[in-house]
Amino acid sequence: MLTAEWLYWLIGAFFVAIAVHILRDTEHPRRLGSAAFWGLLGISFFYGTFVQSGQAPAWLLGIVVLVMVALAGFGRVGRGKAGTTTPEERTSLAERFGNKLFVPALVVPIVAVLIALVGPLISIGGEPLLAEGSATLTGLGISAIVALVVAMRLLRPPSPAAPPSLGVPLRESSRLLEAIGWAALLPQMLSTLGSLFTQAGVGKAVGTIAGWVLPEGSLLAAVAVYAIGMAAFTVIMGNAFAAFPIMTAAVGWPVLVQTFGGAPAPIFAIGMLSGFCGTLATPMAANFNLVPAALLEMKDKYGPIKAQLPTAGLVLLVNMGVMYVVAF
Repeated sequence: MLTAEWLYWLIGAFFVAIAVHILRDTEHPRRLGSAAFWGLLGISFFYGTFVQSGQAPAWLLGIVVLVMVALAGFGRVGRGKAGTTTPEERTSLAERFGNKLFVPALVVPIVAVLIALVGPLISIGGEPLLAEGSATLTGLGISAIVALVVAMRLLRPPSPAAPPSLGVPLRESSRLLEAIGWAALLPQMLSTLGSLFTQAGVGKAVGTIAGWVLPEGSLLAAVAVYAIGMAAFTVIMGNAFAAFPIMTAAVGWPVLVQTFGGAPAPIFAIGMLSGFCGTLATPMAANFNLVPAALLEMKDKYGPIKAQLPTAGLVLLVNMGVMYVVAF
């Protein structure tokens, strides 16, 4: 039976391979620090399996996180010399392959959806092939491997080793990952922060404060507090999924649903969309805002946020109006 753990181990192996690749680059300005950062991240994916099963203490992972924060905070994580194709070479390759370049990218969603739909129906020896609830993650992992194979067979990138070689995708992966840097970890860290906030009772505390602020019997004010609160907490935490349990426990469920009798489905759906307005406006949503700026080598790393702010504000206002009209 395939479980989600195999995907985490695959991701861990990828980060360890990146660390080894950086360590072998003697001209890297931050060779040891960068290799340690990505290597520790990779090892944590393996170690986490044993923490989850109760076979290993979790506090060691906490130390690993603190070491990684120290490495990034003291500037020990950097970028090596980009060993990649020149703009002229990329133009030539684009003209040569044309739309074939999109095939590996399209393989990922197609294979992932097929496995998510068909995988749970397959059994071997009376035992399901995929563990319950793991079909989506398993499909994503398998689709990434299939896409890599398709890309290597289709594009046949040149390599010092016997082609087709994994040297080129590893080198390019290292280049892209180092271009993003430590910000690549923000989504994972911030989602954990959301769970911690929820367990610490932040939602109840916010609910108490909201009770003091909200005018009694004002539905419009309650809708505004919920929507704006979702956006604000998303700006702080960088993740609408982390903000959702806090604001829903504080205002969404006790005030909008229980007090005013609103329909839960539209309230929570529009609430999430309001949180995504915060995603458009925060550097904490690194994968959405900082990563594209880094990959495109934009001069202003906050350029995407500045361009998205008017849209975020307008959509947030519309959300409040739609929630007020539709959900009550």
